[in-house]
Amino acid sequence: MIVCAGHNELIRGATPIGIGLIESAVNLTKICIKNRPNEIFFIGSAGSYGRVSVLDRVVSSEAYNVEVSYLNKLSYTPLDELIPKDVSHETIRVNSSNYITSSKTDAKKFLNIGLDIENMEFFSVVSVAKSFGIKAKGEFVVTNYCDENAHKDFISNHNTAKKIMEEIVARYR
Repeated sequence: MIVCAGHNELIRGATPIGIGLIESAVNLTKICIKNRPNEIFFIGSAGSYGRVSVLDRVVSSEAYNVEVSYLNKLSYTPLDELIPKDVSHETIRVNSSNYITSSKTDAKKFLNIGLDIENMEFFSVVSVAKSFGIKAKGEFVVTNYCDENAHKDFISNHNTAKKIMEEIVARYR
C-alpha cells in the first residue's frame, strides 16, 4: 500500500493519511484495521539537516521522534531511547515532529546525533506498521534545508518535489 500525507501533498496513486504525527497515526491505523496491507510505502517531502541536498531522493525505514526541546535539554521523556545508537551515515534516518525545524544550529545538532532529514508523518507510519507487524519504508524528496529559509524554500520547491513523488509512485505501481 502506498500512502502520502495528503492535504497540500496529494500524490496521484497514493492514499492520503493526514498531516503530522497524530492525524497520520489515527488514519493509518483505521486503514490497517479495515484492510491490512502486506507492506506500507510512504511517499513524502522532507527537510534536510544538511547532509542531503534539495531535490535529492532518499529511501529509509528508520524513523525517530526527537523534539527540539529534548535536543536542547529543555524537556525529558519517559519513552525508550529516541536517539540512533550510532551516528553512521550509511542509513538515512528520518526525524518526525509536528514542528518544522527552522534553525541551522538545531539542524546541525540533529545531524550530529545521526539524523538526516525530517518529515512530519514518517515516525507515525513506522510505528503503526510495527504495531501491526507490517514492513514499512519511505521515499522522500528533499524540498528545503532546515534553516531560517525553510518555509520559503519548501514553498518554492514543493511543486517540483510533488512531480518527482508522482514519478516514484508510478514506478511502484
